[in-house]
Amino acid sequence: MHIHILGICGTFMGGIAQLARQMGYTVSGSDANVYPPMSTQLEQAGIQIKEGFLPTHLEPEPDLVIIGNAMSRGNPLVELVLNRGMRYCSGPAFLAEHILPQRWVLGVSGTHGKTSTSSMIAWILEHAGFNPGFLIGGVPTNFDVSARLGSAPFFVVEADEYDTAFFDKRSKFVHYQPRTLVINNLEFDHADIFNDLDEIKRQFHHLVRTIPSNGRIIFPDSEQHIHDTLEMGCWTPLELTGRITGWQARNQTPDGSAFDVYFEDKMVAHLDWSQIGQHNVFNALAAIAAARHAGIRASDAVAALCEFKGVKRRLELSGSVNGINIYDDFAHHPTAIASTLAGLRQRVGNQARIIAVLEPRSNTMRMGVHKESLANSLEDADEIVMLQPENLSWDLNQVSTQLGEHGKVFTQVSDIIEHLQHTVHTDDHIIIMSNGSFEEIHTRLLAALNNNEQ
Repeated sequence: MHIHILGICGTFMGGIAQLARQMGYTVSGSDANVYPPMSTQLEQAGIQIKEGFLPTHLEPEPDLVIIGNAMSRGNPLVELVLNRGMRYCSGPAFLAEHILPQRWVLGVSGTHGKTSTSSMIAWILEHAGFNPGFLIGGVPTNFDVSARLGSAPFFVVEADEYDTAFFDKRSKFVHYQPRTLVINNLEFDHADIFNDLDEIKRQFHHLVRTIPSNGRIIFPDSEQHIHDTLEMGCWTPLELTGRITGWQARNQTPDGSAFDVYFEDKMVAHLDWSQIGQHNVFNALAAIAAARHAGIRASDAVAALCEFKGVKRRLELSGSVNGINIYDDFAHHPTAIASTLAGLRQRVGNQARIIAVLEPRSNTMRMGVHKESLANSLEDADEIVMLQPENLSWDLNQVSTQLGEHGKVFTQVSDIIEHLQHTVHTDDHIIIMSNGSFEEIHTRLLAALNNNEQ
């Protein structure tokens, strides 16, 4: 069977491609944005990537075309598929029909932390010897791939609320029917498809309706928006994480790199790991709870997390030059930006300088939805450097004005590199925040700083 995937280099669709290849199918795909790490993963898996969307990409005609949710009417290959009456489906539908039946699905949802929590759960299951399947919107360092077929029974999936495809406007996660569901948090995001938070709550309620009565829903007790959603109707036992009830972290170091795990006021184990930040503490508690529902002792889950290496592009150290550390981070929502910077500040202390370099690339950010809260989310950085891209519908100088002398706006990545090349010094920490390639600024900046040293 030959499958061709439109939008193959997105993290989700690239994962679908790898799973289909592991099932023995011939897989190819088209995309306009071809860059690592996904392009590298796909090539290593023997998947042919075709740049652009040319009619010749569908010659000879494949048995099935999987259409990513970034594809829309007017795309040349979408129109060709429809005009020829070719067989097609969405990525979530393919996953639901071909891979998830008869699997114990552990789904991780929420506005933030899905990739990290999914990676933690997958690693706990792997550490316990279960060889889980997974599809994650990033690359867990313990596995170095974002998707794996694995073996029965367990399959971990990052369950996000973005729409399925141009022909299916339901959220992707309603296709997965997880037995174990984590809801990390619930905020307004994806302003390109949702008008307000209530619309997002409604989609989460649709997800909750699919969870079996012998399943489990795990969420932080402090998240009122999740409580609101569950009040629309819930038929599944709940398990809470937080500071007061259920799963808790006690005796925590300031940066979150070590803490005691408690469940129902009883100590389970001590977790000492390489991750930092309060957000990762909560992610860990959710992962331990989810793994316990799947039959793994909490103490064994903690032991696994002590060996958890993190996720690529989540405060990942890209390199160091002359004592200057450069990190790559995917954060693109004010809450995630604030949590990540707070964790780094706790790790490096108040004497070291943190320089945040931000590309406002997500659809929600480009629309200006978060422009009022962005400056406050950056308060743990000593200097904030922002790129004003051409497609941004609002002026970043509004944020820079709020930041005062700490904020700077540039229109070219090359100018950002030149600025940093002449202003950073030993013991500085540069954190580059974007959900895209950011014109390979990490590699280019490291090269520029190396030239300085020489």
